[in-house]
Amino acid sequence: MSPTDRTDVASYDEELAKVVIGELQPLSQPIEIREYDPEWPRLYTREETRIRSALGKRTIRLEHAGSTSVSGLPAKPLIDIVLEVPDSADEPSYVPDLEAAGYILRIREPDWYEHRVFKGPPDTNVNVHTFSAGCEEVDRMLLFRDWLRTNDADRELYASAKRELAARNWKYVQQYADAKTEVVTAIMERAHAAASA
Repeated sequence: MSPTDRTDVASYDEELAKVVIGELQPLSQPIEIREYDPEWPRLYTREETRIRSALGKRTIRLEHAGSTSVSGLPAKPLIDIVLEVPDSADEPSYVPDLEAAGYILRIREPDWYEHRVFKGPPDTNVNVHTFSAGCEEVDRMLLFRDWLRTNDADRELYASAKRELAARNWKYVQQYADAKTEVVTAIMERAHAAASA
């Protein structure tokens, strides 16, 4: 889900309606980018414990991802978590337990790695990106995180791009996320090259 024109709100309305569960949630205020908060890893650890308690051995891989996982990187105050379960398309095998733990299934993308996104619980602003075990997208997300943790120049480049894009007017946060594609692609090329060296 990624319309080519990041400013084409009608396309975003249409595409998001296909994958969002419940009402679409347009932004009610500008995107906020905060300086790195050392509290973010602790919030992740609390959610990790909650998710592992809910799913037990069905938790194949669980990682803190996204900008809040990179020390020194400014970010939206939102903890992104990546979770691998045996089969993310098999919702009855894990969704009820995550919902009982306070998470709400908000996005279902069967055509993109069977991706699911859970929001919540109410005490933490968190997205739990859920994929099937062995998903290559998880490896990509973690390579990006690990590269930013060790490469000062790309971390600053990404921070600058995030600040510039967050200052624009968007209807949906997905537009902002998609607008980062060019800088993310350039950084990923360097991360892949370094990993292959």
